[in-house]
Amino acid sequence: MFSIAAMFCSCGRSGSGSVPDEDISRVKDSLTAYFDAISPRVVKPAEGFLKYPYLIPSGFYQQMWDWDGYFMGTWFIYKGKPEYMRYWALNFLEGVADNGYVSGCVTTKGPQVKRGTFAIKPFLSQGVWRACEALGDSEWVRPWYDRLCKVLSFRDSMQMDPATGLYFWEMAFQSGADNNPALNYYADDRRSFLACDASTMQMLEFEAQSKIAEALGYAEDAGKYGSRSRAIADAIRKTLWCDIDKCFYNVDRETGDFYRRVSYSCFWPLYAGLASREDGREMIKRYLLKPEHMLSPHGLRSLSASDPDYNNKNIILPFSNWQGPIWIPAFVVYSEGMFNYGLEEELKPIALATARLLLADLGKYDTMHENYHAETGEGLAPAPTYVDADGRFIGFISWNLCAEMILDRLLK
Repeated sequence: MFSIAAMFCSCGRSGSGSVPDEDISRVKDSLTAYFDAISPRVVKPAEGFLKYPYLIPSGFYQQMWDWDGYFMGTWFIYKGKPEYMRYWALNFLEGVADNGYVSGCVTTKGPQVKRGTFAIKPFLSQGVWRACEALGDSEWVRPWYDRLCKVLSFRDSMQMDPATGLYFWEMAFQSGADNNPALNYYADDRRSFLACDASTMQMLEFEAQSKIAEALGYAEDAGKYGSRSRAIADAIRKTLWCDIDKCFYNVDRETGDFYRRVSYSCFWPLYAGLASREDGREMIKRYLLKPEHMLSPHGLRSLSASDPDYNNKNIILPFSNWQGPIWIPAFVVYSEGMFNYGLEEELKPIALATARLLLADLGKYDTMHENYHAETGEGLAPAPTYVDADGRFIGFISWNLCAEMILDRLLK
């Protein structure tokens, strides 16, 4: 079986020349063929509360979700179909309340509230701007501009720490990494953490909002939101970077201490390129490319193998398991960080192994899993017992589509 760790051992840490582009190209072409065939399953026609065609993860999930749709919309842009990101944004914008709240999950019957307020994760302005760029048109968002501003203000009122200007989640479930042990994921756990992922996402939201405002001719807003984005970036570097460990960590809001858990969410600041080149490369090499932390034989773990909570349990309810299994959205975050810090060659064997997990699933089930056992490569949630009326495994598609984009980028 293909082993990333073995490839690193045999070819050296740099990985230079270790994976021929021809291998990546063959795997990428196979993924493309499968993805083009199955992608219609993630698109549903407008119905009820959802006034525009909407994106679903497929399989177990038939609702419209926030970051699932954002990642799928990014893939559709890559495939030359930016209208789907626009539809995703418009469906969420339709659900913005007067105070700026919008649920992270919407059905044909309306917004669905889960555990706390469960507000949309900070992707809406980013999705709008990606659609504007890809469509070559920003005017479509002008009637919705004030609602975008309200969503930003609502998050400030609910999730911003005034002392640092950084952001926290109500609980891990709200982050999408449902049981991330670097956060509080049980309702009775009252701790609160300045979060690497929430803060970086929100920094990128303000950056995107600044670009939207500039495109619409709102110069004052463009300056204001751009300034907010830069201030958050500075605060992330100041507060969340541990120079001794060469790692970004979540920080306990009460004590101000680093919460030294190396999880997927630690790497969001690298996704945005917030570390210096030297520090970013060191963090990646020290944690992402080490078998005792994130590097597994089949891809990159969602939690360090050295963490006491590390496991690969098949969990889908009441949480999805982010305590070890390989997830494609985490792979996207890691990959962007590696591109940002010039580690493309090191990424190649990891990307190839991850893509082969998906191809094995597609060949067996004509669909995929949400996540994969980091030590065996086995597909985890949903379990084999989740089948449709004809007895076929229902699987999962969603953001797994983004794996094709990463392989393609490695071939540029």
